[in-house]
Parts: sequence; C-alpha cells; structure tokens
Amino acid sequence: MLDKMLYNTVLSQTFSPCGKYLVAGNIYGQLAVFDLDNIFNPVIELLTADYNKPKHIHTIESGSQVCSLVTTNKFLVVGTVNQISGWDWKAIEQSKLGKPSWTIEIRAHSLIENCDINCLWYSEEEAKLYAGCGDNKIYVYNLEDGRLVNTYEGHSDYVHSVHGNGQQLISSGEDGLVLLWDTRTKKSHNKIEPHTNSKVARPDIGKWVGAAALGNDWVVCGGGPRLSLWHLRSLDVVTVFDLPDTGIHVAFFHDDCVFAGGTAKHLYQLSYSGDVRVELPVSATTVYSAVLRTTPRKVLAIAGSSPEIDLCTTFNYRDQVLHFR
Repeated sequence: MLDKMLYNTVLSQTFSPCGKYLVAGNIYGQLAVFDLDNIFNPVIELLTADYNKPKHIHTIESGSQVCSLVTTNKFLVVGTVNQISGWDWKAIEQSKLGKPSWTIEIRAHSLIENCDINCLWYSEEEAKLYAGCGDNKIYVYNLEDGRLVNTYEGHSDYVHSVHGNGQQLISSGEDGLVLLWDTRTKKSHNKIEPHTNSKVARPDIGKWVGAAALGNDWVVCGGGPRLSLWHLRSLDVVTVFDLPDTGIHVAFFHDDCVFAGGTAKHLYQLSYSGDVRVELPVSATTVYSAVLRTTPRKVLAIAGSSPEIDLCTTFNYRDQVLHFR
C-alpha cells in the first residue's frame, strides 16, 4: 500500500474567516485543519513534536480528491469530483466532521461522468460562487439558495483557474485561452492566447494556462507558456518573466508584486518590470497552491506535491514547515 505521507499532494488551501485556521485539501479526500495560533505562539510547557501537525484531519465521505477550497464568512466551501459542499466553520473546528450544511451536484448540469471542480472563486459583493470545472464550463451559484444562476461557456478544454476583480472575471484553461468576462453581460469580451506569442510560448511544455489573475490595470498568467504580464486594456504583453520553471500553476498580485510558482524550486515575488525580489525555497517539487493573508497576521502558505506546507510570515523567507500527516 502506498505511504500517503510520502505521496501526499495538496491541491488547495484556504484560511478561516478569522484567520486562526489554515485548511489544506489533498488528493485522498482529506482536509487538514492547522491551528495557526498554536503554531505561531506555542505554549513552551506544552510544546511537543506534533505542534506543526494538523489539529484535525477530516476525511470527506465520498473519498474524492479535494480539488479546490474557498472561504465565505460562514462556510468552508470544498470542490471535489462532481460536488461542491459547504461546511459551517464551527463544524470544521470540531474533532469529527459531520454532514455538510449543503451540497451542489455538478453532475446535474454536466455532460461528463466525472467532473472535477478545479477552481473556486467567491464574490462577496454578489454572494455568488464561481466554479471552474473539468467539463470546460464555469458555473455560477447563488449561495443564499444554492441556485445555478449562470453558466459561462467559452473554453474548449477544462478550466484551470477563475479569478475576479470588480465586474470583471478572468479564466484560464487547458485549451491555452485566457478569457476575460463581464459579469454584467455574462459574456466573454476579450481573450489572450499566450502560446501564440513567440516571446511567451514554450511548445515543449504545452499551451495550457495553469493560472491567471486580474489586477486593476494588469493581467498575469502562466502555465506551459512563460509567466507574463499583460496590459488589461490593450492586451499587449508588457513583461515576460525569465524564470527557471517548467510550468506555472500559481500566479496572483499583492502589494505591487506578482507572486508565482509551479514546477520550480522556489515561489517567486517579482516586480512588474521582471526583477526577482524574493525567491522562497519550497518543499514541493510542484507548487499547486499558495494563499496569502495579512490579518490578523501576515502569513503565506505554500503547498503542492509534498506532505509539507511552507509558512512564511514576512514573505521573505520560510520560517515554519507544517506536516500534513
């Protein structure tokens, strides 16, 4: 039998609304709940070798891999295969995980037998959940009643990432497309095809785009093509980042920086002009998830193809390693 400790892969992470807990989901259908208060402020008298291990490990009833996680004020939202489920945060903090507060069946809308919910993004302003899926579609749900309110169709292969900013949404997929959507019209009004740009393309790695994010004036994306920065209005590529990666799975903006990672030895913090500001060593050979929070404390959690999760509190170096076991 495979040793799950050695072959663990964490695909997604999220923080609790209060910032006290970090939850990580793995390919075995497990949710690890880490108590950050105890990890950052351990009581010396009670300190044991297990202080950096999960407070609880919950196993989802279906056993399906945890593909995506997102937080709302009340719920931990978990995307698996064919299902999106929401657990009240109070239930997540308990030692035993009960039934979810609600469940949405993707198979009710999808035409494929097993549909991975690859990515989730929650719009607090709209109280709507956006789910990018393995059937090439993005489903939009009203979380007040669980109703499907819209379906975005435009990708011809599965969706890797979804992110929003104001009334704009961005998605990227295995088809090599980065699509820009207007949430008012529910239509895609622009697209970027990084693999068609000779400065960005890496045909040997592929055309897939693993991550895309929106800033106020910029788009950052990467995958098979190199990590690159595009002007949101002109859709011209402004910066092509020279990184020694073989595939990007994480990219987002924070404080006039681009954070990015994937199949590389580091998670990178980059200036918009392309300078590498920080190289953070990572435990995983491939980073699939990096989540950042600034309140009540600064913390960056980095996870991927490893049972270890790296924590950084200054964003400049790795100062804790958590163990998902």
